[in-house]
Amino acid sequence: TQDGSSVVYLRESDTNADQPWLEIAPQDVATTDVSGFTRDGTSVYLRSSVGVNAARLIRHDLAGGDETVLAEDPEFDVGGVLSDPETLEPQSVVFLKDREEWVHLDPEIGAEIDALRARLRGEVGISRPVRDDRRWVVSDMPSDGAVHYYVYDRDSLELNFLFAHKPALDQYQLAPMEPFTFSARDGLTIHGYVTFPPEVDRAALPTVLNVHGGPWVRDTWGYDPEAQWLANRGYACIQVNYRGSTGYGKAFGNAGDKQWGRAMHADLIDAVEYCAEQGWIDRDRVGIYGGSYGGYAALAGAAFTPDAFRCAVDMVGPSNLLTLLASVPEYWKPMIAFMYAKVGNPETERDMLWDRSPLSKVDDIRIPVLVAQGKNDPRVKVAEAEQIVAALKDKGIDHEYLLFEDEGHGLAKPENRERFYAAAETFLATHLGGRVQPDDDADKPLGLVT
Repeated sequence: TQDGSSVVYLRESDTNADQPWLEIAPQDVATTDVSGFTRDGTSVYLRSSVGVNAARLIRHDLAGGDETVLAEDPEFDVGGVLSDPETLEPQSVVFLKDREEWVHLDPEIGAEIDALRARLRGEVGISRPVRDDRRWVVSDMPSDGAVHYYVYDRDSLELNFLFAHKPALDQYQLAPMEPFTFSARDGLTIHGYVTFPPEVDRAALPTVLNVHGGPWVRDTWGYDPEAQWLANRGYACIQVNYRGSTGYGKAFGNAGDKQWGRAMHADLIDAVEYCAEQGWIDRDRVGIYGGSYGGYAALAGAAFTPDAFRCAVDMVGPSNLLTLLASVPEYWKPMIAFMYAKVGNPETERDMLWDRSPLSKVDDIRIPVLVAQGKNDPRVKVAEAEQIVAALKDKGIDHEYLLFEDEGHGLAKPENRERFYAAAETFLATHLGGRVQPDDDADKPLGLVT
């Protein structure tokens, strides 16, 4: 709605009329939704943060209105629900913490899942495609290897291997992703991950701060091709779930409201300082890298905190928040109130939005910048790249610009991804001192498998 709230409608089975059933306040919109119904349609399952901080799983009786809390955590939102394929009733709930944490509502199923998880080495995904529920499709998702798929026979307890999603990855020594936690300058607890180069001392490493896009998503533990690419090239890869990231409850998410280029960016700087204090990284050799919001963060790092970084890589990141909000695609317009609440309202906060735009501080940029953009991007229009590139050129600031004529918001074509990664690899090595993989090297796929 116009004030940023949301309304859930229920359809009456006898009349097919849609009736408003649940109104969700703006502060709960991102952490409240319908998870599903029971098979008989008498109850609905809600993932809801209404009245609490983090989204919990609730069973709501449609006839009487009674509600039962099935699973909750004070800090972390419900991240997934495993339901009985026959009744559709939840049996296990997953909370996405530093690693997945399973809470079992059905002890018998829970014991079976825990035994299965103990046999595998990564995060476990379970698909129950048939109602007799005697065989499951199971995925084993490590952070340092391919995802392996199995058929699990619940009667014989056998795990029969099916395939790996990227078999080539099993030929390489990859690096495990490791969680870390620190306190931001205002005391807020921030979670992140670091991936170190294999078989090197974890000391004074050149580093890339890889900022996730969204920003209303989060990094999770698991195989990340960019983290593996960077670690293989000799960098410590830092990934931070800065405030505004999802999964950590509505207080944490809403703490990012209108904090683009401010507290959200300060969390990134604080993460780098924390890693430097541990002795892991060379504070004088840190680059900032990202796509979409991560691209904005890279430009913000160059413009707002140029002394914190040696170089910046921006992929499809907005440079001017005013032009970003003025050019949203048609399919974003129903959520424009959400955007105004989270980023800023150009009708009432124009000066603030301009001040938070990297383009407004282009005179302060003193580090090299690599800008990459898809010409057909519907979300972050090509003008976002062109205006910052024109300003960098006008000011004589060291920069590179890669325009992909046949791409949109990100790179879909393998040849374009290879072109970008090759350019980024050379750019980072030039300014941070990491390794460049020769184009004809047989080991090249390690960094480019996605």
